Amino acid sequence: MLLDGFFETLSEFTGIIKKKFRNIYQNSSFYEKKISKTFDNEFIYKPSPHLLLSIIKYQNKKYKIEDFELETVWNNQIKSRDFKKLNNFFWLFSLDLKSSKNSVKKVITNWINNNSHFKKESWEFDMTAKRIISCLSNHQLTYDDNDKEYRSIFDHMIQKQTNHLLNEIKNSNDLENKIIGCTAIILTGLCYKINKNYLEIGLSFLKKITVSSIDNQGFTRSRNIKQLIFFLKYFVLIREWFKEAQVEVPDHIEENIYYFGQGYAFVRQNIATDLLFNGNNNSNTYDLDNYLKRLGYKFKNENKDYGGYIILKNKKICLAMDAGSSPNSKYTHDYQSGALSFEIISNGKKLITNCGYYKKNNQNLNEISKSSAVHSTLIIDDNSSCKFTKKKDKLILKTGLKITQRNSVCEKNYWKISAAHDGYFKKFKSIHERNIEFFPEQMKFVGNDKIIRKKNNHNFKFDIRFHLEPNIKLMKTQDNKSVLIELEDEGWKFTCDNYEINIDNGLYFGNKNSYIENQNIFVSGILNNNEENIKWEIRKI
Repeated sequence: MLLDGFFETLSEFTGIIKKKFRNIYQNSSFYEKKISKTFDNEFIYKPSPHLLLSIIKYQNKKYKIEDFELETVWNNQIKSRDFKKLNNFFWLFSLDLKSSKNSVKKVITNWINNNSHFKKESWEFDMTAKRIISCLSNHQLTYDDNDKEYRSIFDHMIQKQTNHLLNEIKNSNDLENKIIGCTAIILTGLCYKINKNYLEIGLSFLKKITVSSIDNQGFTRSRNIKQLIFFLKYFVLIREWFKEAQVEVPDHIEENIYYFGQGYAFVRQNIATDLLFNGNNNSNTYDLDNYLKRLGYKFKNENKDYGGYIILKNKKICLAMDAGSSPNSKYTHDYQSGALSFEIISNGKKLITNCGYYKKNNQNLNEISKSSAVHSTLIIDDNSSCKFTKKKDKLILKTGLKITQRNSVCEKNYWKISAAHDGYFKKFKSIHERNIEFFPEQMKFVGNDKIIRKKNNHNFKFDIRFHLEPNIKLMKTQDNKSVLIELEDEGWKFTCDNYEINIDNGLYFGNKNSYIENQNIFVSGILNNNEENIKWEIRKI
C-alpha cells in the first residue's frame, strides 16, 4: 500500500516536471520556428457550415459583427468560460452572412496580432482545434473576397495552429479533445493540398485513438453512452467532408460509423429516451436524428445485449439493465458504480430511473453521482460496488468489478434479465445476483435480489434503492407494506414482503450539471444467513 502511494506520488511529480519543461519549450524560439513551417498553398476545399449542425447549436437569431466591440474584444478581462467561447470562434456560426466582411477581417486580424506566437491560454488544445474548424467552415465570412495579403496571413495561421495540434495531440489526456484535434487536422488536410500531409497524419492518429478506445462490438470501452454519441457525430462530420471534397472516404471511417450507429440505435433511437447509466444525462437528440436522416444515415440494431447493457422492450414497456463489467481504469473518468442497476420506461415515461451524473467542477457532487446509492441497485453496508481514487483532479476507478453471469429471455408473454457481479466480494465475501422478470399480460415486474455469502463473517446491513424522477409522487400505504407510485396518468404499486420499506429523499442529476431533490423507495435489512433472497414486485394498478 505504501509502495503504491510512493509510485503514485513519483508519477505525479514526474508529470509536473514534464509539464514545466513543455511550457518552457512551447514558449521558446525553437518551438516558434518548428510550428511556423507552413506552405504557400491555396485554400481549395471550402466546407459547408451546415455540415456542423450535429455539433453546433445554431441560434435562430443571427447577429451582426458590428454589434460587438471590435477594437477591444481581445483585450477585455473576461471569465474563463467566456474566454474559451470567444477564442474558439464558434460564435462565427451565429453571425449573419450579411455582416461586414471587413469587420470580421478586422476582428480576426486583431486576434492574430495578439496571438501570433504561442500563448498557453489562447492556444489550448481543444480551443485551437475548434478555432480551426470554425474559421475554415465559415470561409464566406473569414476568407472569401478578401485581399491576397490577408488570405496569406490567414492560411499561415491555420497551418501554424495545425502544426501545434500535431505536436500536442500525444500529450492530451482527454479522449474527446483528441478526437476534436484529429478532426481539425483532417479538415486542414482536405482544405489545403500540402506536401506535409495533414490528412494522412490526422487519419492515422484518429485510427489509433479509436482502435484503443473501442471494444470488439464497436462500443466505447468507457461504456459511456454520451461518448459513443460524441464519436458518432464527429465521424459522420468527417465522412461528409470527404464526400463534399470528392475524396474517397477511408474504410475505417465507414466501419466505425457503422458500429457507432449500431450502438446509437441500441441505446437511444430504439427507445427515444436517455438511459442514465455511466455518465449519461437527459438530452434532446431530435436535431441529431433529423441531421442523420437528412444525410441518409439509417441505423438498426435488434440485439438485446450490447455494450454491457441489456434492453428488452415492446411498444409500451422498456426494461434496461447495466450488466457490464467495469472498464479499464483509464476509461473511467465518467464511470459510475451502478452495476445491475435498472430502469423501467412505461409509455415513454420513466417509472424507475437512475439519478444521472454530475460532471461540473464540484468533486463532492461528482463523487456522490458516481456512487451505487444514486442507482437503482443494491448497496451493502453503505459501500459502493466500486472504489474510486483521485487522479489529476478527476475520480477514476481504483477497484472495479466483474460480471460473473448474465443472460436474458424475451418472449411475447415473459421477459427475464439475470446477472451477478463480484463488486462486494473482496470486502464482504459476497456476490450480488439480480433477477427481474416481467409479465406483460399482468403488467407486473417481479424482482429477486440475492446476496450469496461465500464466507460466514459478521452480519451486515443492506439497502436496495429504487429511484424515481423528481415529478413522480409516492405514497406509503397504511399497513407500511406497499408504496403507491403516481406516474402522470398511470398508477403502480411497489411491494416487498418480509423487509422494511421506506421512502427517502435523494439528489437527481439527470439534467446536465444541475441537481434537484427526488425520492426513492428503499428496502433495508440485515444479512444473517449465507444466502439472502429479497423479493419485490412492481405492478400496474
